[in-house]
Amino acid sequence: MLEDLINPQYWHSVPFHYWTAVFFIFGSIWGSFLNVCIHRMPLGLSVVNPPSHCPSCEYQIPWHQNIPLVSWLQLGGKCANCGSGISARYFLVELLTGIAFLCAWIAFGPASPLLAMANCVVLAGFICATLIDFEHFIIPDEITLGGVGVGFIASALIPSLHQASGAVPALGQSLLGIVVGGGVVYAILRMGKWMFGKKRVNLEPDSKLTFTDVSLFLPGEEIPYDELFYRKSDFIGFRAKRLELADRCYVDAPVRLTQNALIIGEETLDPEPVRFMEVVTDEIILPREAMGLGDVKFMAAIGAFMGWQATLFTLMFSSVIGSFVGVGLIAIGKRSWSARIPYGPYIALAAIIWMFLDPGTQAFWRGILGGYAGALDGG
Repeated sequence: MLEDLINPQYWHSVPFHYWTAVFFIFGSIWGSFLNVCIHRMPLGLSVVNPPSHCPSCEYQIPWHQNIPLVSWLQLGGKCANCGSGISARYFLVELLTGIAFLCAWIAFGPASPLLAMANCVVLAGFICATLIDFEHFIIPDEITLGGVGVGFIASALIPSLHQASGAVPALGQSLLGIVVGGGVVYAILRMGKWMFGKKRVNLEPDSKLTFTDVSLFLPGEEIPYDELFYRKSDFIGFRAKRLELADRCYVDAPVRLTQNALIIGEETLDPEPVRFMEVVTDEIILPREAMGLGDVKFMAAIGAFMGWQATLFTLMFSSVIGSFVGVGLIAIGKRSWSARIPYGPYIALAAIIWMFLDPGTQAFWRGILGGYAGALDGG
């Protein structure tokens, strides 16, 4: 059976566009699963249990009301039980994933059906990561670190992912991609922390902030502490109109929070026992970084599947895409929107561009990036 999957002639014995339809349908099915991942992963919920259900009335959706694309249209975007609205995002994710799988088959299927399937996995990961990052400003480890592991294994099974002649050189390219992808972005992250250090965030008057034992909650955004505190000098600073701890309250007090100290006015506390703190303020100073750790792991996963040249191309073109988006938003008077767009979607889009470059253009960029790397090594 495995030999049949590897042999393109087995696939080509069936009309090409039969598989085109199969990939689209299979993609829409995967899109339905991605909807579950997008909703549940950031909340730390199982993507398996409980089965699909209406978030409003908890009605368990039977299979015949859970057919990708068809059911949403048939039900008019509403729950069959309570009539509450179901976001159009569910339909759009299924459609987008179906189109992505279809494109992967058309681009890679004629030469290697296995390569087409591997790239379907990558595209599904990009869709899931992008939408989670948009909504929650995080990319779950299940996608990033899981992608590193799956990409490394897939490289051995499908050496054509790296244009390699066998499993061993493909694994070498995958490992190099992981190191370069994660390493370069981590270096940029640390450099950004060193160069820029902090940013001032202006909030709505009397905004309520919450500090838990693992995260800072701003209005509409959660920021884990491990994305704020890298260096001993990193701190969070603000003037609290009101600050409440479990056993005391402060009014109109300057506050400075570091990894090792919580300074409120003239009082210094150990932050470790402080599990919850609620604050009212108009402005806060945060440590600033060029990217988050999620982006580092995301780029490592891209390197595992696509190799080190892809990571450098992705890094360069994601910044170009981000610049165009930023300038475009400023031009239409939406400057504040640019700060609300995380970097992960730019990374995903640039990597997709690399994936679908024609072989000649990709070889051109491989040559440029290889020459650049050689120059850096003194070669």
